[in-house]
Amino acid sequence: MGKAWLCWIVVVVLGLPGVAPAQDISRAEVWGAVLMPAPGPPRVIGGTSLGCIAGAVQLPADGPGWQAVRVGRNRHWGHPATIAWVQGFAAAARAQGFPDLWIGDLSQPRGGPMTFGHASHQTGIDVDVWLDLGPKPRVPPAQREEIRITSLVLPDESGVDTRVFTDRHVALIRLAAERPGLDRLLVNHAIKRELCRRHRGEAWLRRVRPWRGHDSHMHIRLPCPAGQAECRDIGPPPAGDGCDASLDWWLTPDARRPAPRPPGPPPRMPQACAGVLAAR
Repeated sequence: MGKAWLCWIVVVVLGLPGVAPAQDISRAEVWGAVLMPAPGPPRVIGGTSLGCIAGAVQLPADGPGWQAVRVGRNRHWGHPATIAWVQGFAAAARAQGFPDLWIGDLSQPRGGPMTFGHASHQTGIDVDVWLDLGPKPRVPPAQREEIRITSLVLPDESGVDTRVFTDRHVALIRLAAERPGLDRLLVNHAIKRELCRRHRGEAWLRRVRPWRGHDSHMHIRLPCPAGQAECRDIGPPPAGDGCDASLDWWLTPDARRPAPRPPGPPPRMPQACAGVLAAR
């Protein structure tokens, strides 16, 4: 075997310096470098924290009731059902007198892991809606890259900051939680606690779940779209309004200082995602 053929084999098997091997589909840098979606019909593969999407569509940078922010990240792609949900929700919020909503990350063009910011958002069925309710004059997308947003939660996360958290925040969260097509809505546990204080026992609270961070935005998650057999849901929210001892756990030392995960191999992406990543 000649030296040229041997070099070719080494390149294919090991990869060039700085370039992921073809079989390594777990690296976030690989997915983040892809600028356009995989062609073909929408196809959601895997779960929201370990998966990908083909046939994704892009949320326009502007529309009736919304403005996309940080568009330079190229993370406003999703399943058509997700895009339709965002547009419908923004229109409903506008009809109730809310200002334009700032829409944060959805997914990358082909989903997959991200280099920073999210462990989920990998399959085109997640979207971040910022909870800034101030007026928003229309400006070019490039001027929305460095927007700062105020936390609605006290520094110790014991409750909401009543100087900035208002009845209108409650109304917007409720509007989202009651909208058809939603699986669940994640907010900081302090926000959930305030919602429980005001609306304990109401059915819509079941879909509002506490999670770390999320002190200035709500994370919308949709269920697997119809006809997507390769999509993996995470199961329905627990029964009840969630205003119980499980909410108190978030103020315990275990919750505030979680133990580091033991080292181990990275999770394996669904094998079908290799085809999505390589599609041309």
